Amino acid sequence: MEPGQIAVGLIWYVVLLFSLTVHEAGHAWAAARGGDLTAYLGGQVSLDPRPHMRRELFGTVLVPLFSFAMSGWMIGWASTPYDPRWAYAHPRRAGWMSLAGPAANLALVVLAGVGIRLAMLADVVEPGHPSFTALVVGTGSGVAEATGMFLSLLFMMNLLLLVFNLIPVPPLDGSGALSLLVSEDTARRMKQWMARPAFALLGILAAWIAIPVIFWPVCEVMLGLLFPEYL
Repeated sequence: MEPGQIAVGLIWYVVLLFSLTVHEAGHAWAAARGGDLTAYLGGQVSLDPRPHMRRELFGTVLVPLFSFAMSGWMIGWASTPYDPRWAYAHPRRAGWMSLAGPAANLALVVLAGVGIRLAMLADVVEPGHPSFTALVVGTGSGVAEATGMFLSLLFMMNLLLLVFNLIPVPPLDGSGALSLLVSEDTARRMKQWMARPAFALLGILAAWIAIPVIFWPVCEVMLGLLFPEYL
């Protein structure tokens, strides 16, 4: 692998690991606030990636590095432990826990957007084209180029994580958030139904098919907010 590819891979990995860590820390924090200390005791109410990596080494290290080496893209995942008895007893609290991860990604989208606008004001980056690595591009090489790629990835990756996880199919966060829209008894029945492994596999397949259709229209709206002068 060329030195330039290694540098690009490092930026990808830093953004992915940070985004997954913030997402899972959001879940863990909301669970602790709701009375479930499982993730808190595991050290996951933290922006330190190490507790999350220890829990999910495959999804936070091996798959991201392998997928980048094979395709130039990174995919990965992490998870937050919780007590299913607590979730059954308090389905609404569990629903808020489910929403907290995507909410953390939304916060990172906003943070990246602010960073992009400030970097544009400082003439460090300029608008590029709608892609994960070149939403904005550096006005020069070196630090400016790396800044453009970092901010582009931070914005686009967290927008993707936000939209993908809100699809209301198991095992994604959107399915857990449905408990906020129904009675607690109905939420309990839904959780038991969606906990079946077959539904999780079907849900992931459905979300994988649906995400290109859903993501790009949402992305267009967000880019209109980010770059209103180019509408």
